[in-house]
Amino acid sequence: MEPRPAAPRPRLCDSLGADQTPSASTPNAARAELGRRAPAVAAVLPAGGSGERMGIPTPKQFCPVLERPLISYTLQALERVCWIKDIVVAVTGENMDAMKGIIQKYQHQRISLVEAGVTRHRSIFNGLKALAEDQPDSKLSKPEVVIIHDAVRPFVEEDVLLKVVTAAKECGCSDYDLEFGTECLHLALKYGHIKAKLVEGSPDLWKVTYKRDLYAAESIIKERISQHICLVMDTKDENHVGHRLEEVLKDELNHVKVTSRLPCHTGRDLDQIMSEQCYSYVCVNVMTSDFEEIRKLVNMLEESNLSILYPVVVISVYFLDYKSVPFDQKMENLMQIREYAKEVKKRNILLCGLLIYYPQDEQKLQESLRQGATIIATLIKERNSGLVGQILVA
Repeated sequence: MEPRPAAPRPRLCDSLGADQTPSASTPNAARAELGRRAPAVAAVLPAGGSGERMGIPTPKQFCPVLERPLISYTLQALERVCWIKDIVVAVTGENMDAMKGIIQKYQHQRISLVEAGVTRHRSIFNGLKALAEDQPDSKLSKPEVVIIHDAVRPFVEEDVLLKVVTAAKECGCSDYDLEFGTECLHLALKYGHIKAKLVEGSPDLWKVTYKRDLYAAESIIKERISQHICLVMDTKDENHVGHRLEEVLKDELNHVKVTSRLPCHTGRDLDQIMSEQCYSYVCVNVMTSDFEEIRKLVNMLEESNLSILYPVVVISVYFLDYKSVPFDQKMENLMQIREYAKEVKKRNILLCGLLIYYPQDEQKLQESLRQGATIIATLIKERNSGLVGQILVA
């Protein structure tokens, strides 16, 4: 029998998940209270499962969702909770290098790795030992509360975690019986005769178990990162048709935030991009038909590292007036988008073009704008890499 961590032991609380929504979802008063009486909090993620029920050779925690391993989303969700000081992940020896690669590629912070045990409970125990042992070369500090969280529950909300930690402090939660697997608090209450509290989570706190769950997770993530569109337009002329497109987008996509800004040229612009955390860009080209502004925008996005975590959609919009510019000439100018789109796709930026017919008739113009808005909404929501480099016409 393996020795248990030396007393005083940290209080344990089992979280059924956390979300990718920012920390701002937590009530300010509750966060302030946690700050005043902040316990030392850590998290342990058992990630040594083989994913047999998934029916594929890759363990489900390493399965790609939008070309990024599932466990990376879970780590990101916990990292966003600033009061979780350490995150310990238990993985099998054969997957240790893969896990290190994920941490490096997606720039995860505060992560420590331990080897998983033969069961989930042993993996948790190994994580607890790493937190409890006071080694001279260890970067981990002994916590007062430890959150146990499944590596395959990527949708975590800070307010749920805060409720769990608060319950652990108030109720003393439980010292889990790792030998018999009494992880759930209602079992601890029934069989351990200790004070425990079961915190109700949100509907998003489900576990990725089967292949269909991966598709569901992908749909949720796409929906979340499609809630903000940044429209970049290289003109201040408020009478330009590009502003009409902005109004139609706001009208047609009333559940989506649409912001408008001038092209990016400075470090201040880059700071704005990063602070907005926007993953969908509509670049309206007014003054020029080449890709000067598109290249500047893409370069800014690359510098911001936004595309490391999620695919960024960039739609280059051109208004076509048959009377001023022949269609063939316009298309010839736009064909270069194909090669450039292939290049930036390697950096997880999905670029495509959109031509919107610009008739003089007001009714036809409004119809063209609505069709353009529909195409933009579809491209952003679906994030279909198969359309990269395509020139669509409204």
